[in-house]
Order: sequence, then structure tokens, then C-alpha cells
Amino acid sequence: MAQKHKILAVDDEPSNLQIIRLLLKETYDLAFATSGAEGLQAAYKHQPDLLLLDVMMPGLNGHDLCRTLKQDPRTRSIPIIFVTAMGDVEDEQKGLLLGAVDYITKPISPPILKARVATHLALYDHNRSLENAVAQRTKELHTSRLKVIQRLGRASEYKDDETGAHIIRMSHYSRMTALSAGISQEEAERLFNAAPMHDVGKIGIPDKILQKKGPLNDEEWALMKRHPEIGAEIIGEDDSELLKDARIIALSHHEKWDGSGYPNGLAGEEIPYKGRIVALADVFDALTCKRPYKEAWPMNRAMDLITEEAGSHFDPVLVKAFIKIEKHLKWVLDKWGDKT
Repeated sequence: MAQKHKILAVDDEPSNLQIIRLLLKETYDLAFATSGAEGLQAAYKHQPDLLLLDVMMPGLNGHDLCRTLKQDPRTRSIPIIFVTAMGDVEDEQKGLLLGAVDYITKPISPPILKARVATHLALYDHNRSLENAVAQRTKELHTSRLKVIQRLGRASEYKDDETGAHIIRMSHYSRMTALSAGISQEEAERLFNAAPMHDVGKIGIPDKILQKKGPLNDEEWALMKRHPEIGAEIIGEDDSELLKDARIIALSHHEKWDGSGYPNGLAGEEIPYKGRIVALADVFDALTCKRPYKEAWPMNRAMDLITEEAGSHFDPVLVKAFIKIEKHLKWVLDKWGDKT
């Protein structure tokens, strides 16, 4: 059996509430309030599917109650029908401007009340169904976009002869550092999901350079230094906040606090803070894990270098935040470290 819609009726005259009860009790789940203040609390408590609201009440009148409910995200979407003896066109216009969906004048006509209530509940159900469908589709699009980002990030690791665990570790390091630095949970989560794209530009660098065992010559190094700009071009311009972050990170994670980095020689706070965070995470991971050209460093040695480079390579404020989470960094390294 389908669940009944909840309707809240607010009127300071009990006889009006009794009429509403007699007309609607068989079809709907009803709640009542005899003042604006009581109606406000009842709306929060019951979260009705529709509200029938008188205008002329002592204290918090119907207009004030409607305005309050429409300003609160918890109750903003509840359809409100004014049921009032105020029958002038100006009165009706004011009620609709406040956000009501309909206006019924007293004395109450049973057929009109029943028809209007049924119509607006049907519209309310339809709107909720559309909102749920949009929310589900948005979630699916976000998930698909995230999977593409993760796979492109993984593709760059194949090119660079690194393990897929690198992007897992440095993404965790980035999020932990962001939270330690006081960045919001939402921003830190988006950083976590965008960080895997930091080296996607290496897809455009020849394998002979990426996989060279010895040091690069000047010509090879000039090509290697193009990968941030190539990454930004691959990601492109997009309205998605996630892809915006990914592009910023790809372009700026090799900039240095003292201005000696690349590709744009940015210094200090000219460098986007997410690029500064990923720079820390990326270098730390490169130090603590084995590469074709080096053995893994002990964690304490890597932390010492990070500290020494505060104010030159790295943002000194972020370095302090990074040091605070050393035990969390170790947990990530232990869990996803390369087992070789």
C-alpha cells in the first residue's frame, strides 16, 4: 500500500482546521498547528509534503511563516497553499510572490480544496522524481569523469616506468596535507581525485627520455620540462571543478617556491596552492620509493630533505602541515609501498 502524503495545516481558528480534517483525513496523513510559531516547529518536525497556511494569525503570521520556510534549505521545497479570508488580488499576489504555489479563499470550497491539494502534490512528486533522476545522472557523470581521470593518470605511470601505486600514495599524501593545512574536506577530496592527473603530460614525452637510466642532456631535459604544459593541453578547459583542479595541478606541480621551477617560473603564492601541495606529495613519494635510477630513501631522510627545502622548493607553511602528519604518511607508505 502506497504511503500517504503528509499535509500540515496551520490556522489559529480550530473550526477551519476541523473542516480541513474532515475533507482530507481519508486520503492524507494530517498534522495541525494553531499558530505560526507552532507551525514552524511542526514543519521542521514532520517535513510535510504540502502545507495549508492561514495568513491572519497573531504573532508569526502566515506571510512571515512562509518567508521563513522558503529561506531555510530544510523546508524550502515544501509547497505552500495559502487558505485565507483575504481575497483581494493584491493579497493573492503577495502570497504568490512569497513563494506559495496557490491561494484559496475562505469559506473553503470542498471540491476546490481537494482538487488543488491533489494537483500540487502530484506536481511535487513529479518534481522530486525529476530531481532524483538529475541527481543520479549527475552522480553517474561524476563517477565516469573520475574513472577517466584515474585511467589517464595510470597511463602516464606506464609511460614513466613507475608503478600504479605511485598515484595512489601521492593522492593520499596530497589530501592529508591539504586537511592538515586547514583546507575544507570538500576541497581536499577534489584534490585527492585530481592529483592522479599531475603527470598526464608525460604521455607526450618520448619513451627514450622517460626511461633513460642516466642523466638527461640539455636537449632531453628541455623536452621533459614540457610535460606540464602538455598535460594542461590534454586536460583542456572545462567547467568541471574537478578538471579545473586537474589542469592547474598538471601545469604547476613543478613550480618552486623560490621561482626556480618550471614551466612558468612562478614564485611563492603565485603558484596555485594545490600545485604546491602536489609538489610536496610527488617529491616525497619519489624519494621514499625505488626508481630505476635510485633506491628508496628511509622516511626520516626524506623528511629531512623536505624540511631543508622549505622556503626554496616548497611552501614553508605547507611543509609544517606536512610534518604534522608524518605518522599518517608512514601508514600510506606501509600500505601501498612498492614491494620490491
